[in-house]
Amino acid sequence: MDRLSLIGVVLALVALVGGSVLKGAGLSGLWSPAAFVIVIVGTVAAILLQTPMATFKRALAIARWVFRPPAQDREATIARLVEWSTVARRQGLLGLEPEVQAQEDPFLRKGLQMVVDGLEPEAIRQMLEIELHALSQRDLAAAKVFEGMGVYAPTLGIIGAVLGLMAVMKNLADPSKLGHGIAAAFTATIYGIASANLLLLPIASKLKGLVQRQNDEREMIVEGLIAIAQGENPRNIEARLNGFVA
Repeated sequence: MDRLSLIGVVLALVALVGGSVLKGAGLSGLWSPAAFVIVIVGTVAAILLQTPMATFKRALAIARWVFRPPAQDREATIARLVEWSTVARRQGLLGLEPEVQAQEDPFLRKGLQMVVDGLEPEAIRQMLEIELHALSQRDLAAAKVFEGMGVYAPTLGIIGAVLGLMAVMKNLADPSKLGHGIAAAFTATIYGIASANLLLLPIASKLKGLVQRQNDEREMIVEGLIAIAQGENPRNIEARLNGFVA
């Protein structure tokens, strides 16, 4: 569990709700079904028009990374690669065959299988780098779904405010309705700006950072597997891979 993300969400709610209460608007000032429909439903509609189905499904799948990031232990991965290099030098590359099916990470399993099959190091690099690029682009596109929602939400908030003011203009003859109508109109603006800056854009930035970290670890794996295929000394492999540990 990423505690910082959890704390951030809680503080965002405290800031929004607490600010509304302290400013005298109260909790009721934040509730508006019309604003919800215009901003939230409208934002979802806009992003569905923009995004391919596969990308949208991937975005929903990686959204949980905000609170439960993919497990990463580069030191353990380096130790595993160094151990494999030792086995390969003693028993040959076929000595790593029992390790292939034991790997949960599909990328690592595929790369290790290439090494065991005896492919040329340059061929292994080319194929893994192609897959690495495809995986990275897929996940970055998914993260940008939330970025896109963060762009659309404030604009839809303004649209909601304008529609609310149009409704207020129809009641100019009744001053008792003006105050409530104007307040309700600006609730849509709050929905748009708050959802974008307190939730959607931070989620997008967090996911893009996690995708980059995962990409860096996979680059480290590629270098380690290539070194094993080339028969390098385990100590040299460990020294090289330690450069990936921040």
